[in-house]
Amino acid sequence: MNTTEAAVKTAAWPGCPPRLLREGPGPEDLAEYREQGGYLALTDTEKLLKEVESAGLVGRGGAAFPLGVKLRAVRDNGRVAGGSVVVANGEEGEPASIKDRWLLRNRPHLVLDGLRLAAAIVAADRAYVYVSDPDAAHRVEAALNELDSDTLGGVGIELRSVQPGYVAGEETAAVRAINGGPAKPTDKPPRPFEVGVNGRPTLVSNVETLANVPYLQRHGAAAFRAQGTVTSPGTFLATITGANRSPVLYELPHGLRFTELLALHGVSAEQVRGVLMGGYFAGLLNRVVLDVSLDHETMRGLGSGLGCGAISLITDDCPVAVAASVLAYFDRENAGQCGSCFNGTAAMAAVGGALRDFAATSDDLARLRRWSVVLRGRGACATLDAATNVAATLLDQFPDEVARHLEGTCQDCAGGAFRAERPYQATEAVSDS
Repeated sequence: MNTTEAAVKTAAWPGCPPRLLREGPGPEDLAEYREQGGYLALTDTEKLLKEVESAGLVGRGGAAFPLGVKLRAVRDNGRVAGGSVVVANGEEGEPASIKDRWLLRNRPHLVLDGLRLAAAIVAADRAYVYVSDPDAAHRVEAALNELDSDTLGGVGIELRSVQPGYVAGEETAAVRAINGGPAKPTDKPPRPFEVGVNGRPTLVSNVETLANVPYLQRHGAAAFRAQGTVTSPGTFLATITGANRSPVLYELPHGLRFTELLALHGVSAEQVRGVLMGGYFAGLLNRVVLDVSLDHETMRGLGSGLGCGAISLITDDCPVAVAASVLAYFDRENAGQCGSCFNGTAAMAAVGGALRDFAATSDDLARLRRWSVVLRGRGACATLDAATNVAATLLDQFPDEVARHLEGTCQDCAGGAFRAERPYQATEAVSDS
């Protein structure tokens, strides 16, 4: 694979040995991974499940749902249904995130090891790696070719590639695509842990989440909890974009002060007007973010969330224009299946664009605020929720900037507003192979 784009920079938090990132050049092969203790034999699946539960490992894809709960549910449902399936979800549709692609491109065996262990816990004989990135697919395929059935504990692992899209990574979209349909969400219930791939109970888990399981097998829950906080244990991968700097992928302990991250990233707190937190989904935060720690409880307390760990720094760009670009993105990327989402994202994007361009009225803003409340929770997936989050947080977190756009006095946008198809998109290249 040839590319002229430089690979994304990675960095671990000082004093916190990385568990997911690695320092070596190029992708990690089987021999290197085995040297680090990978693919250890698993003799007691119940013991490993209890370690996962004790560790408090939650999903790193956005919802932060406890992995142990999902594993136990799929295992129990699979016993009744006559079998279960596991899916490593690496369809990273969030433009501001690079973590899943980095893991699949650079540490495919770590992900496959986690997938193997999850399959063993739920007694699945079939597993899938679900991706849209061609480079990630190439690395996974090469890694699978290095493995034999005994190493994988007898589970058959298949690679499934789809076209990229914001909704393609939603868990029911993954199941639908693997079953031969379009990569678009379906109504719930049933959820995949009840009825998933080929009608079987299915664990759909983000690749970063699964990549933590081999660490738990080797070191246990107590070691996992040595980093992070009591209620947000462990480390997480954070993609930092914006501030006119190249993206950096960090491995950070939960509970880190946001200002400490800024210092490591080389950005002054005075420059920061706000952030897009957790990718696009959680919406915007103003300078209140300078006083927070990066953990699930703190973020939820602000009505926000860590989500997939993507944090986009808003410095020179006007938050109104940033929000307008994100709303326009959701309008383009919705699945086009649910009228509430199709029409709702279009309506909110129209107001966002009008506000950016000094053409909105107070009645438009009143409608936007009402939509940010009444449209929440509708549709088959969370795209509409994401759009309502962006609209609501713009109005609540940046009232002065909104007022200046309503009056036509925003100096930041007077000479041309910020516009982006995919705001703060993070990209990574892979070296030739």
